Amino acid sequence: MNPYMGNHVVSGNDSAVWVNNEVWPDFKSIEYKVTGEFEDVTFLGDSRTYKKYMGYNGEGTLTFNKMRSRGASIMGDAFKSGIMPDIKIVTKILNRATGRSERVALLGVIFSEFGSSTEAKSIAEEELPFTFSEYEILETM
Repeated sequence: MNPYMGNHVVSGNDSAVWVNNEVWPDFKSIEYKVTGEFEDVTFLGDSRTYKKYMGYNGEGTLTFNKMRSRGASIMGDAFKSGIMPDIKIVTKILNRATGRSERVALLGVIFSEFGSSTEAKSIAEEELPFTFSEYEILETM
């Protein structure tokens, strides 16, 4: 076994997030997933259940150390007016050992809520849950 294999594992320390082409250096974590939507298909005389692909949806959460009013700045007026802003998120994870990156663009992003929570002797964080309607895989490792 290669004794340096641990060096090839990526870490969050080598990640970056851009929202509408602006790097957000205060982000702490991002999680997103694309989920396929399937319908059950059955036939008379056949006890098996088949699946028919119907599309996909995307959702995630962006968490950052609270330094600015990010959620309120982006979504405050949108929720009152009903006009959602165009939002694009690009994520990048770098593998320093290989120099290769994974980059994904999430398009049609809608932040579904915003708010704030603080607690004594704790770092304030903000979470922005979101959905997205399109994605592009820009680079793979």
